Amino acid sequence: MRLTTYTDYALRTLMYLAVNRDRLVTIQDIANLHGISKNHLTKVVHHLGQIGLVATIRGRNGGLKLGREPVDINIGAVVRQTETDFHMAECFHRENNRCVYASACVLEDALGEATAAYLKVLDGVTLADLIKKTSVRPEGAAVQAIQFFAKAPLAS
Repeated sequence: MRLTTYTDYALRTLMYLAVNRDRLVTIQDIANLHGISKNHLTKVVHHLGQIGLVATIRGRNGGLKLGREPVDINIGAVVRQTETDFHMAECFHRENNRCVYASACVLEDALGEATAAYLKVLDGVTLADLIKKTSVRPEGAAVQAIQFFAKAPLAS
């Protein structure tokens, strides 16, 4: 299973906000750090705001901050709220299923179980878990920390 870019950006945004909880940050800060489109990130942040994960403060000195404590942000829930679907194969789409093996195939069940297991692992992870290896805040070291997080596997 592969996360969409949208979910990837959502997780990166949440991690950046969690590492920089002592200040307001801007979408531009996050976009610059990761080398991603500010326009696309704006859509992601807007959605995160709608679901209460990010608080936005408008105005000249405005910015973004986490809408909840990192320990209260479940990664499985974030993935469910940001992924568009978990249809791994055509057979998951009842109305569009043209697979000739559909009536006798067990692939749908196996993929369904695999997806459930994947999400179960993510349900056991919070944003606090993703950032617990560092307390670094300023840009220089935070860049290294965020790059580490983006590449590090989840610890069990």
